[in-house]
Amino acid sequence: MKPCYGEMDPNPLYFVLVSVHGLIRGHDLELGRDADTGGQTLYVVELARALAALPEVGRVDLMTRRVVDPLVSRDYAEPLESLGPKARIVRIDAGPDGYIRKEELWDHLDSFADNALAFLRANGPAPSLVHSHYADAGYVGRRLASLFGVPLVHTGHSLGRVKRSRLLASGLARDLIETRYHMARRVEAEELTLGTASLVIASTHNEIEEQYGLYEQYQPQYMRVIPPGTDLDRFTPPDGVERSAPIALELARFLADPTKPMILAISRPDERKNIATLVQAYGESPELQALANLVVVAGNRDDIRDLDTGARNVLADLLLDIDRYDLYGRVAYPKHHQREDVAMLYRLAAAGRGVFVNPALTEPFGLTLIEAAACGLPLVATSDGGPRDIIGNCRNGYLVDPLDAAEMAQALLTVLRDGVVWEGFSQAGIEGVVRHYSWHAHAESYLEAVRPLLEQARPVRPHPPLAHNPMLYHDRAIFTTLDRTLLGDRESLAEFVETIRRHRKLASFGIATARSLVSALKVMRKYGIPVPDVLITGMGSEIYYAPELEKDRVWKQHIDHLWTRDAVRAALDEVPGLRYLPKSEQGRFNVSYQYDPQEAPPLQDIHSLLRQTEQTVNATLSYGTRLDVVPVRASKGFAVRWCADRWGIPLERILVAGGSGADEDMMRGNTLAVVVENRRHDELITTLANVERVYFARAGHAKGILEAMEYYDFYGACAAPGPVDG
Repeated sequence: MKPCYGEMDPNPLYFVLVSVHGLIRGHDLELGRDADTGGQTLYVVELARALAALPEVGRVDLMTRRVVDPLVSRDYAEPLESLGPKARIVRIDAGPDGYIRKEELWDHLDSFADNALAFLRANGPAPSLVHSHYADAGYVGRRLASLFGVPLVHTGHSLGRVKRSRLLASGLARDLIETRYHMARRVEAEELTLGTASLVIASTHNEIEEQYGLYEQYQPQYMRVIPPGTDLDRFTPPDGVERSAPIALELARFLADPTKPMILAISRPDERKNIATLVQAYGESPELQALANLVVVAGNRDDIRDLDTGARNVLADLLLDIDRYDLYGRVAYPKHHQREDVAMLYRLAAAGRGVFVNPALTEPFGLTLIEAAACGLPLVATSDGGPRDIIGNCRNGYLVDPLDAAEMAQALLTVLRDGVVWEGFSQAGIEGVVRHYSWHAHAESYLEAVRPLLEQARPVRPHPPLAHNPMLYHDRAIFTTLDRTLLGDRESLAEFVETIRRHRKLASFGIATARSLVSALKVMRKYGIPVPDVLITGMGSEIYYAPELEKDRVWKQHIDHLWTRDAVRAALDEVPGLRYLPKSEQGRFNVSYQYDPQEAPPLQDIHSLLRQTEQTVNATLSYGTRLDVVPVRASKGFAVRWCADRWGIPLERILVAGGSGADEDMMRGNTLAVVVENRRHDELITTLANVERVYFARAGHAKGILEAMEYYDFYGACAAPGPVDG
């Protein structure tokens, strides 16, 4: 085959990029066609072009699978395609001719590697390095780099362990996940790639710590943050025509004074995007309302009632909060927008000296922040995850606690009121994106990162791989309640957190609490508790999985049985001694009250009242002061067992920690249990004294849990001690 690029330098750097799956071409990428043709395909094409544009680089080949299929464009059957003077796509035959999902490619990767090797041998010279993208390319790239004796660079894009957690949250069974996604092969390939790669490139420090940190071969010294580039031809500062754009006219329908600065938020209508706290921050600040309009662009819809439950609830709450705070004429929430409208929205907001806000509870990267910054918009963003890197690099806004509405409002006010601050952030953002997030900047940082590898006499990873742990997934877990169990002793809590972090590759960590998601996250943030692998909230009525707090949708469907929330309230709202807790502590599947033991009837009488009104529910009293009513299929104990089944961890290898009667159903049965010392300790001794596998700790709070870890040898045998021979 003849090369389709120009003359090379006498001693060029030759980079081989490998991205096996999906449909890749140099023009009109079919982004979103399917799960395999998304952001990764755009990334590898732009990376190839950006690297080829560097004077030090003489040649870049992007290797992908050749597809001959009448159902897709003939472009994907062409063996070679030029990407510019020094870059091309090389399509390699592997497996059947037709287009198949990446999960079906595993048996054909050895053929891909052999055919790629033959191409490289025939079209020399040898590559300077091999850069693999995703787990399947990691499998291929490891072979090629080893055979040529050159460094392997790897970018995961997404990771199997994280993907599996998302799939479990979506409701897929473990066996089906394995059958459909070949997750064991994927994770094994990722482990081997991480054990071989001379350099792993990630987008954020959060990705390195929270996602790659789950792997046995996690070694951060071989990892480098090089964020992907942004299309600076599309995202540009205002040019004076924004006010006449169709999207501007659409927003004006909502606003009494469309000329006021704009507080702009763009996200999916997802609970984790935390739109409610942003509306609260705006609604509770008359000064903010006087200064600016709020514009919330939350997906596209024809009818809110046709959306899935999560999106429907988010948008319904948005409308209710607008009414609650009487924000009519000051908030815009358009029903539709096009892809090209997004850049115009940023420019429109920048032209009016507004601000872009990302209030998400969790944000792994934050692409919208980079796009907004490129258009000259100052930022106010969650202090979680990727935004720390972006604002740290660009110095163009404020990081805020996404759960603190007052702090969010104050940051917005500071940007909007002070023209000097606004100008400084706007210019810093434009310059910072060019410096850190353009494709040219990405390529230069890339070359800086790989140059030491290329200059070594033997340019391979300078250490042997770690001994691989044959255990694919965690085989044990610890679940603890929050208030008065985990909390109460900061010194032992710090030791507990450090212990959990040190063993995160061995054991899953869960928290089960009566608190709502937002309330639990506030407490965890305050005390420095990391987001657990699973967070059970609302007394077992909701289950969320790390790292992005994916809600378990099947659990929600499972517990929606004989549940009538309004009827529960009708039965209990007038009961003496019960005070309905604030909205922040309520959920779709829990009704929660402050319980006054001096006035309220005993719990058994409340049970009788609920039965008399034909409510089949679980009612639980925590520490004698809080009453929670949840569906009959929901409880902390049920939720723990649901997670155990989803993860495939035997109950006998799950340690549960509690301290009140509300935790009993977690501790009864086959789990390893610990009751930490507190003022309810004696009450539980009475009810659990004859229950097997329950340990009563001498210490309270986190120290009591650590005591139980030692008693059960949790990170070793993970079992109740047997009887001692006399």
